[in-house]
Amino acid sequence: MKHVTEFRDPALAKNLLAEIAALADRIGATRAEPVRIMEICGGHTHAIFRFGLDKLVHDGIEFIHGPGCPVCVLPMARVDECIEIAERPGVIFTTFGDAMRVPGTRGSLMQAKARGCDIRMVYSPLDALEIARRNPDREVVFFGLGFETTTPSTAFAIQAAAREGLGNFSVFCNHITVPEPLRALLNDPHMQLDGFVGPGHVSMVIGTHPYDFIAKDFGKPIVVAGFEPLDLLHAVAMVLRQIADGRAAVENQYARVVPEHGNPASIAAMADVYERRPSFEWRGLGEIDASGLRIRPAYAAYDAEEKFGVGYAAGPRHVPEPEGCACGAVMTGRMKPTACPQYGTGCTPETPLGALMVSSEGACAAYWQYGGARVAAE
Repeated sequence: MKHVTEFRDPALAKNLLAEIAALADRIGATRAEPVRIMEICGGHTHAIFRFGLDKLVHDGIEFIHGPGCPVCVLPMARVDECIEIAERPGVIFTTFGDAMRVPGTRGSLMQAKARGCDIRMVYSPLDALEIARRNPDREVVFFGLGFETTTPSTAFAIQAAAREGLGNFSVFCNHITVPEPLRALLNDPHMQLDGFVGPGHVSMVIGTHPYDFIAKDFGKPIVVAGFEPLDLLHAVAMVLRQIADGRAAVENQYARVVPEHGNPASIAAMADVYERRPSFEWRGLGEIDASGLRIRPAYAAYDAEEKFGVGYAAGPRHVPEPEGCACGAVMTGRMKPTACPQYGTGCTPETPLGALMVSSEGACAAYWQYGGARVAAE
């Protein structure tokens, strides 16, 4: 457990909690007027609830759950389009397990599989590539989704397919980027945010400089953080220290993993394979300029949108949220999961209305899995 237990040391946690309390008092944070810190990444949301950090920190600290779950921000129309592709004769549709139970208007991929579609869960786009090699008479489509964390592996798979001339492999590209929705949130006059805990995994790929605008243009501190309890407590203390000192900067708490300038090989692969879409729809946020990636014309043979005439290649399609579903409000920090009228009644892990209840990084799933009675009492 080396390199794990040291980030869960109770004595160090108590020291950090005392530091957070002192800084919160210095700022004047109270339960009635808290410092609102958005953790962008859904992995951070789950860690906060798993370790009870929201209950351990000073009463004047409020965690706001951000749009950092890539499955959760996927609009329902894109799930419908996945099913449309999977229903084509001769198609093997492959996807990460997280996306299998996300509902569209015609059910989920899991339900489409039960109806007879050949839909397979994979752990990597390279798994999908191997399925294509073994099934040369079938069209194999990989559901490419996720932030910059997973985007490079899809790019590597497309490059490999191109080198091999593997014409029966394509990607339904739904890769998105983190900085653009943060700018959209900060431009929203109704959002009240005092600072950010930045995503660790995404930053391993892109580095820390893509967040410079948060400090420079909006005057908000952001601290890139790891996923252990001490990582998150340390990051909160660093954000509070910036606020107390009257400054705003991009700081890197996760320096043991995140390089300042990111991963050059991953960045180069993404630049080679993808280009920015003019805009992309986000669940709860609508169309956001330059926030999605599409496959470059040089790799059009591996673009499922072009191959099957779906998605933005056929024109954008908007599907309204189910009545009473508050996924958009929860995902953008305007509402806590338990405030949603469907939480725990019309929307449960067994009968989800939205992705936030079934994704491994969804805020509703975190509340459900780790919240227990203390969440129900809020």
